[in-house]
Amino acid sequence: MKEDNTKIEQKEDLNMRAEYDFKEGVRGKHYRAMQNGYTITIHNEDGSTVVKEVRPKAGSVVLDPDVQPYFLNSEAVNNALRCLIPLLSKKRKTKAKKV
Repeated sequence: MKEDNTKIEQKEDLNMRAEYDFKEGVRGKHYRAMQNGYTITIHNEDGSTVVKEVRPKAGSVVLDPDVQPYFLNSEAVNNALRCLIPLLSKKRKTKAKKV
């Protein structure tokens, strides 16, 4: 199992500018905060300010980057999960129904 704060390996990218250095980057640094929602403040040219609260939809699931290529949409994810449901133990199925 991977830790949330594993260091990202530096990969050579010909399109990346030299001044961008991600050697000290930390994977998942803001993940928990983003799951709880965040605030966007927009300052308009006319001096007005708009504040928007952004919260993830209930039931939203975020796929890790290594899994995303296998599931192009939510229908594909749901079909794969439905195939796994019969493999779960009865005890776990009962637990899931109560929630």
